Amino acid sequence: MPPITELTRIEPVHLGTLERQGIFTTGLLLEVSDTPTRRQYLADHVGATTNDVATWRDEALMLNLAGFGGDEHQLFIQAGIEGLRDVLALDLPTFRERLAHGARELGVGPPDALTVDGWWDQARTLEDE
Repeated sequence: MPPITELTRIEPVHLGTLERQGIFTTGLLLEVSDTPTRRQYLADHVGATTNDVATWRDEALMLNLAGFGGDEHQLFIQAGIEGLRDVLALDLPTFRERLAHGARELGVGPPDALTVDGWWDQARTLEDE
């Protein structure tokens, strides 16, 4: 599980508070925010809003896709995809093109089609999270 420090959408003040609460990984963040009640509880304890927690959760879900690391996170950001909801909003051809365009802008090769299709499929299985 990636560390929460890899989440780009958490303000530093909240990041420090989460770490003091023992939430060091995206997996732990997902666990402690898995229901609306738990998201409210977490928001109350770190001085955030439930919308903040939902945004962090959205990005954490994306970071936990199989084969996903720092380079892939940068690629997704370059492609304008900041979280799982952004993936879900795209059809597969558009998703592929956005990632290919992001890769060109970064000057790197795009991920192979099997990997991209896998991410898109995994996002669909996480849709109800």
